[in-house]
Amino acid sequence: MMNPKPSETPAMTPITTRTTTRRQRRTMTAETADETPYRSGFVAVVGRPNVGKSTLINALIGTQIAIASSRPETTRKAIRGILTTEHAQLVLVDTPGIHRPRTLLGQRLNDVVDESLADVDEVAFLLPGDQKIGPGDKRILSRLRSDFATKNEDGTWKWKVPLVAIVTKIDTLGRDELVAKLIEVNEFADFADIVPVSALKDDNLAEVRNVLIEHTPEGPQMYPDDQVSEERPEDTIAELIRGAFLETLDDELPHSLAVVVDSIDYPSDNETGAAYDGKALVSVSIYVERDSQKPIIIGKGASNLVAVKKKLRTPVNRIVGCKAKLDLHVKVAKGWQSDPKQLEKLGF
Repeated sequence: MMNPKPSETPAMTPITTRTTTRRQRRTMTAETADETPYRSGFVAVVGRPNVGKSTLINALIGTQIAIASSRPETTRKAIRGILTTEHAQLVLVDTPGIHRPRTLLGQRLNDVVDESLADVDEVAFLLPGDQKIGPGDKRILSRLRSDFATKNEDGTWKWKVPLVAIVTKIDTLGRDELVAKLIEVNEFADFADIVPVSALKDDNLAEVRNVLIEHTPEGPQMYPDDQVSEERPEDTIAELIRGAFLETLDDELPHSLAVVVDSIDYPSDNETGAAYDGKALVSVSIYVERDSQKPIIIGKGASNLVAVKKKLRTPVNRIVGCKAKLDLHVKVAKGWQSDPKQLEKLGF
């Protein structure tokens, strides 16, 4: 199931033809086998910053697992989202964008990528449809080859795990532009498959899911049907808060924002005495690097804090399992992005 040669691409009607072929093969397999084999595995979702990794994972799972933002380096941890279907379970690992680090935090983010790639069954390489393939993409491909491929005598590469190209943001392209982009991606590397998608428009999302499942090895179900993430409630809430500030403040927000949930105290926890009007109390510390950045986060009359609390009321209630109160405190951790002790304190 290799991707088409460039000369074949314009006539292939990219989405429809490939989908039909796979459906026919799946039907034939089901007719000749006693039962459909169960598939499971870990899929590393990689790409340059801001290519749509988090947006795609959220769309595939059907709920927000990772922060989706136009800002580069939004994802700071390896967020694992769990996609479960009748015959498969994929653990989608949303990695920070691979980039040249400018701070110790940037180096730590690259270390997270190293750990994420250490033991995966498949790699989904995201390439934005609205941008040309550039040096960053080439650097990532070189990195993937060093980890997962060996070079044959004829110059081609033999991959240890399937490498799938996902061309994102196709809603920004016309048909001719899409065809040209698929040809460019096809010539870029020896991909096991190439799939175009617009996660925001839900265009070809089912095909992405089917392709990823097809390239996943047979294996047992690893998580319960209703589990969609490996994250602790504290980590999920912290990421939701950071994402809300990214969206609320846009360009005003300093990139040096970090969020830590210090505790979640439930009404039934009488020892702490932290219950607030029968609600769970979620205590949160929001860190910036300079005193001058605190007013940006707080807003006039604490307007930004109030807006974030209002926006996240329902999601946080769902996570803690009851009504909750967010108790937000803005603090200064000077130069934390380059301070090893501060980074460790903040979970990096």
